[in-house]
Amino acid sequence: MRPYPSHPSHQWSRRASAGLGFLFFLLALLAVWPPARATPLQDHPNAVDRAAAPSAQVYLHNRPVAVLRSDKLGDTPAERASLAQQAMDEALAAGGPGEVTRSDSAEAVRFDIDGQPVFFITVDDLAAAGEAGTLSAAAHQVQRRLQLAVAEHREMHDLRRIGVGLAYALAATAVAWALLWLLLRGQRWTHALLLSAVREHQGVLAPYLQHARSGLRWVTSALAWALGLLVAELWLTFVLRQFAYTRPWGERSTTWLLDVAGTFIAGITGAMPGLLVAVLIFLLARVVTRANALFLERVARGETRLGWLDTDTAEPTRRLTNVVIWLFALAMAYPYLPGSNSEAFKGVSVLAGLMLSLGASGVVGQAMSGFSLMYSRSLRVGEYVKIGDTEGTVVQLGLFATRIHTGMGEEVSLPNTVIFSQPVRNFSRLVQGGRFVLHTAVTIGYGTPWRQVHAMLLEAARRTPGVAQEPAPYVVQTALSDFYVEYRLCAQSNQSAAQRRVEAMSALHTHVQDVFNENGVQIMSPHYRSDPPEPQVVAPEDPWAAGHPHAPLTPPASDTNRP
Repeated sequence: MRPYPSHPSHQWSRRASAGLGFLFFLLALLAVWPPARATPLQDHPNAVDRAAAPSAQVYLHNRPVAVLRSDKLGDTPAERASLAQQAMDEALAAGGPGEVTRSDSAEAVRFDIDGQPVFFITVDDLAAAGEAGTLSAAAHQVQRRLQLAVAEHREMHDLRRIGVGLAYALAATAVAWALLWLLLRGQRWTHALLLSAVREHQGVLAPYLQHARSGLRWVTSALAWALGLLVAELWLTFVLRQFAYTRPWGERSTTWLLDVAGTFIAGITGAMPGLLVAVLIFLLARVVTRANALFLERVARGETRLGWLDTDTAEPTRRLTNVVIWLFALAMAYPYLPGSNSEAFKGVSVLAGLMLSLGASGVVGQAMSGFSLMYSRSLRVGEYVKIGDTEGTVVQLGLFATRIHTGMGEEVSLPNTVIFSQPVRNFSRLVQGGRFVLHTAVTIGYGTPWRQVHAMLLEAARRTPGVAQEPAPYVVQTALSDFYVEYRLCAQSNQSAAQRRVEAMSALHTHVQDVFNENGVQIMSPHYRSDPPEPQVVAPEDPWAAGHPHAPLTPPASDTNRP
């Protein structure tokens, strides 16, 4: 049989049970933990001597009775506490009524149980602790604690009291689980009520509806858990107080919770002024960075002109100035942050700085290379460049990398350190109107007149629609090799050229082949052994020749939308 899926209330109950068990374990651990020794005030004249004085706690079961600090009676405080423990056990084992009495003197007070001496406290015990009260007042407090501990000892052997405590504990457990169930129902009802209120204003909060739902869920869950833990703590304290052996733990758990809450509230109250100053510093930094960004955005759009700043360097300047402003704000707000003077905070800061310095060297190098490229104006967005084996249009000049579209369906991301370490060929910088340079090279044998080659290349440029006629294209002879001459055609594109340089170059190469075929000049660099029997050109009657009336295929039109 397939098990039924668990209901959310069952899941919440299991979570509440786990939280209750964990809280019980935590509070019980804190309850049985030996109490800290009394530490005297450090501004007392004999603070050094008292701090060095040993002390020992006298317990009866779990109830602290007295603190022994003096060794004037010939035994150490630990030995005196051990002897007192033995004496109390023997006196209580006799089965007497458990009457606690004391005998006072000028230097010491003796405590008896049913007339049997159990331990002493002396003037030196008070002096070692720096207590300003009299011996009689201290003895009175010790007597009250001893009477309470003896009464609890007798209660531990009373079956009727144990049964009553067990009944109260079971009743408290039932009430606690009922409160947790009501808390679960209340959490659901509150969440549904708040969610319906948000839906009523959905027109205003429509963009943030999903965030509002998540926020309401977190707030109601956090409130439910806080109230659930409070109920669990009250239940645990009540149950522990019902039994004599665990009653000191219950008293200690309540005291511990109040101390923690007081320390927490005191810490928040003490940190509020500094935290407020830090928030104001960060708000001021936010305002300054926003104003700086708005001003430099106007510079980037060309609406504002500065002699030392242009549209290309406005964006990196905005990034640099914002980083400097935030670093300065962090340095100013650091002393006001809560815990900034603690050793743990300083240690974490040093560790974070060490990790950043060791692991961020490559990142810092990339960023510095990016700023160098931006401020040197080597590259601009929209320019056609060639960097190493990568050739294409710059689409983004980032802080760590530069993205280039090659025009053949590729996007290449080059790290700025790679670009900064090699030459950049820019085909757009010297051309007006954001266009680019077109140039191609052919190698023709010495048997062809160079004037004819010049004329054919210029004719191919004239036939290409994307080649500008002003400035006029020109041809240069870049090399006289062993078997051929290298000719290079240089031209600029016009507004009718393809947006991607690779398509414009393809059109130019097409017309170069057509013109050379029409004039019977082969584009083949001869490495001589002998001349071929026939010229390696396309004959005019060939179906693939330019302008042939029976050409089998028509070259496709240039598709400028192709990636």
